[in-house]
Amino acid sequence: MAATGSEKQGAKAFYVTTPIYYVNDAPHLGHAYTTVAGDVLTRWHRQRGEKVWYLTGTDEHGQKIMRTAEANDVTPQAWCDKLVEEAWKPLWKHLDIANDDFIRTTQKRHTDRVQEFVQDLYDKGEIYKGGYEGPYCVGCEEFKLPGDLIEAEDGTKLCPIHKRPVEILKEENYFFKLSEYGPKLLEFYEANPGFIQPESARNEVVNFVKQGLEDLSISRSTFDWGIPVPWDSEHVIYVWIDALLNYATAVGYNENPEKFDETFPANVHLIGKDILRFHAVIWPAMLMAQGLPTPGRVVANGWLMVGGEKMSKSNLTGIKPQDLTSHFGVDAYRWYFLRAIAFGQDGSFSWEDFTARYTSELANDYGNLASRVAAMVGKYFDGALPASTADGDAEKAIHEGLAKAVATADAKIGEEVDFQGGILAVFDFVKQVNGYITEQEPWKVAKDESEEGRARLATILYTAAESLRAVAVLLNPIMPDTSQKLWDSLGAEASLGALADQPVQDAARWGLLPAGATVTKGAVLFPRLEEPKKD
Repeated sequence: MAATGSEKQGAKAFYVTTPIYYVNDAPHLGHAYTTVAGDVLTRWHRQRGEKVWYLTGTDEHGQKIMRTAEANDVTPQAWCDKLVEEAWKPLWKHLDIANDDFIRTTQKRHTDRVQEFVQDLYDKGEIYKGGYEGPYCVGCEEFKLPGDLIEAEDGTKLCPIHKRPVEILKEENYFFKLSEYGPKLLEFYEANPGFIQPESARNEVVNFVKQGLEDLSISRSTFDWGIPVPWDSEHVIYVWIDALLNYATAVGYNENPEKFDETFPANVHLIGKDILRFHAVIWPAMLMAQGLPTPGRVVANGWLMVGGEKMSKSNLTGIKPQDLTSHFGVDAYRWYFLRAIAFGQDGSFSWEDFTARYTSELANDYGNLASRVAAMVGKYFDGALPASTADGDAEKAIHEGLAKAVATADAKIGEEVDFQGGILAVFDFVKQVNGYITEQEPWKVAKDESEEGRARLATILYTAAESLRAVAVLLNPIMPDTSQKLWDSLGAEASLGALADQPVQDAARWGLLPAGATVTKGAVLFPRLEEPKKD
C-alpha cells in the first residue's frame, strides 16, 4: 500500500499484533478471524495517513509442537517449515492480509534476542532457581491452578478449554518473580482503564491479580524443543516467555534501536480471550522488570462457536476459511465475521446466517445500489457523470447522513476497535441512499425531458454516485477488492487517484467526484450465490 505524506520518518508507528499462532495444525476460522480484524484495523489507520506496522507470525516451540511432529514422524523444525509455508502464509495471502512482517520463533533474529532478554532479567536478580509440581495442559502450554480445572464424570481433572486431562508435572525450573509485580500491575490497570478490553476481560484480570500472583516458571527441563536458557543448557525457555517476546524482537529489540523506538510498544495486541492472562499480566510484568514501555491496549476477542463449542481442531469443529471463501468470496468473508459478531464477545457461525446477510446486505443493499446507479448514468447520460445543479432537502439529508457515517465509523473502528459498530454505520448510510433513490424515482424523473427535469435527474444521480464514492473509501479497509471495483466503476481512479490514498476521515467531503467522470457498469460486486455442495 502506498505511503501517504503524513507518514513521517521517525514518527511512532501505529503498531498492531495478532497472537503468534501454534503450528500444530493448519489454520481455521478462529485464527483467520483475529488476523482479518488486525488487517482491517491497520488498513484503516493506513488510510488515515498514519505510519503503521502490522505483525503476525507463528509460535514454533514447546511440548505441543514437539509431540505433534513426533506423531507425524518428522523433526519439529521440518513440521513447522511445512505448515508455515504450505498452510499459514498462503492463507494470509488468500485473505488479502497486508501484514508488514511475519515472525517465526525459530528464527535467529528472535531466538538470540530472547536469550539476551532472559539473561538480563537473570543478571538483575529477577529470576531464580526452584522446583515446581502441578497440573499442566500441553494444549495451552500452561501450568493450571487447581481451581481452574473441571472434573470429568470419572473424577479426572480436565483443562476447561481443551476438555482433556492435565498432566501432573514435577521438575526443577527457573522462576520469574512475578509475585512482586501484583501491586504494580493493579496500579497500572487503575491508571490505564482502557488497557484491557472488553470490560469483562478487564474485570477478570483485575480480580485474578488481586487474589495474589505466584512466581512464574520460565523454563522446562523435561524436553529440549525450545530456546536454551543461556546460563544453563539443561533447560529451555518456557514457550510463553519465548512467544510473548516476539512483539519486541520482531521490531528490533537489542538489534535495531531506531526501528524499535519508532514502533514499540504495540498500540493494540489482538488476542483470543483464552490467552488473556499471558498478555495482560505476564507480558506487562516482564516489560516492567526490564524497564521497557507497556502496550497501549490488549483487546481480547471472543470465541467463534459451532454447536455451542469453541471452534478448534481439537474438538473437531475446525472449518477451513477456504470452505467459505470458495462459496462467498474473500471480501464477503472478511466482512461477515466482523459485521455479524461484536468484537470481544463470543459469536456463533452458521452457513444460514452468512447466506442471509450476504444476500440481504451485500447483494441486495450494497451491490444492487452500485449496479443501479451505474446503469442509470449509462442509460440517461451515456456514462458521463452529470453535475449536480441544485441540492434540496433530500440531498442535504444525504450529506448529513454521510457525515454521521464517516464520524461514527472512524470512531468505532479507528479508536474503539468496534468493527461491527463501524460497519453498521456505513451500511446504515447505504440503506439511506437506497431509500433516497426509491423516493426520488429517477426512472420517472427521466421521462421529463425539460431542462428542469434533466437538471433534477442529474442531481439525483450525482448524489447517488458521490455517495458511492464515499462508501468505496469507507469499505476499502474491510473489502479491498470490491471497493476497488466500485472505485473503477465510478471513474474515480482517473480523477481522484488511488483508492488507498483517500483518507477515510475525509470521506464526507462532498463533491470530490467530478462531473464528467466516466461511469461504467462493471461486474456484479456480489453475485447470486449458488447452492453449496452437500457432503
